Amino acid sequence: MFSRDNKQARIDTLLGKASRVHGDMEFAGGLHLDGTIAGNLRADPVEGSSLSVSETGFIDGNVEVGNLMLNGAVRGDIVARGRLVLGATAQVQGNVYYGVIEMTLGAQIMGKLTRITEAAPEGAADPT
Repeated sequence: MFSRDNKQARIDTLLGKASRVHGDMEFAGGLHLDGTIAGNLRADPVEGSSLSVSETGFIDGNVEVGNLMLNGAVRGDIVARGRLVLGATAQVQGNVYYGVIEMTLGAQIMGKLTRITEAAPEGAADPT
C-alpha cells in the first residue's frame, strides 16, 4: 500500500473533517481520517489494511493496523505491523509498535518505540 514510488494509499472509507466517532471502530481496506475518533481503532487483520490520518485527524484511543501514515495526533498506543510513516506534524502520546518506521523531522512521540520482529510469537508485541 505504501511505497516510495507511490505515496498514495487505496481509500475505501473517508471520515471528513466534521466527522466525530464516539466508540470503538473496526474497518477493512483503507481508511482516511480528517475528523476525530474517541475510541479504539482496529483494522481487519486481512493483509493490506491501511490508515492515513491528516493534520486535522485525531484519535483518542489505541490503533491497530497494517500500515499507518500519520500526520495528525494519536493519544494511545499504536500497533502498525507493516509500515509506519510519521509526517512532520504527527504527534503520538503512547507507545508505538512497528514493523518498519519512517519519521520526518518534526514528528513527536511521547512513549516507547518497539520494533515488531517476525520471529516474535503472535501477540508478543501487543500492548494488551
